[in-house]
Amino acid sequence: MKAVILCGGTGTRIRDVADDIPKPMVRIGEWPVLWHIMKTYAHFGITEFILCLGYKGWTIKEYFLNYQALTADITVDLGHHGSVELHDSSPEAWRVTLAQTGEQTQTGARVRAVRRYLEDCDRFCLTYGDGVADINIAALLAFHQSHGRIATVTGVRPPGRFGVMNAVDEGSVPVIRRFEEKPQTSEGLINGGFFVFDHRLWQYLDDDPLLILEQEPLARLARDGQLVLYEHTGFWQPMDTFREWKLLNELWATGNAPWKQW
Repeated sequence: MKAVILCGGTGTRIRDVADDIPKPMVRIGEWPVLWHIMKTYAHFGITEFILCLGYKGWTIKEYFLNYQALTADITVDLGHHGSVELHDSSPEAWRVTLAQTGEQTQTGARVRAVRRYLEDCDRFCLTYGDGVADINIAALLAFHQSHGRIATVTGVRPPGRFGVMNAVDEGSVPVIRRFEEKPQTSEGLINGGFFVFDHRLWQYLDDDPLLILEQEPLARLARDGQLVLYEHTGFWQPMDTFREWKLLNELWATGNAPWKQW
């Protein structure tokens, strides 16, 4: 199982914090929010990641290229050609593919751009690189496997500035029949990320670099009865604004971070 994380965001609404780095690299405590998301997946045994890079993607590449040096004590022997010894190296046995998917590319096109890294997968996880949750990934995957449809999206109930999803019960699962990205109403569940897709998703993604996953592809999946809702009633918080960044850092600093399951 692999997890794809969309990492192309610019963080324009938290410029006081992230004016020179991509949003997934904004820190909660001493760690980028991206690391927190990856730790959540790893807690449930998913340790192979594909990061869809965009805005200043080289900073994410540098972070992982230097990850061991950043997280371990180091001895540098200046007398022997600068040899380096790492002490207590990182416990993260992760395999991370850093895929440059373009600065202006939209979400659907980013996913399509990494298809070659997913050809061996019957299904895969996907989420955004700027939000955390105490979601049970194992339960999400079991739910997805149980209904046999192409896509599962996690629905959450945060403040009403997002789009809504409308589901109807079909047998034992709630199937989404209408997917609206940011309509006027604030009622209902919103897209919280933490998707699961199977390989049939590729039928819904064309080669348009401006293809937005949350618009036509998910709308078509909904019309075809192939988009199923997994409701998460626990903690979920995006990091879109300075206020949200401050909230997440306060929770982490006080040891009250609900998303820390590891």
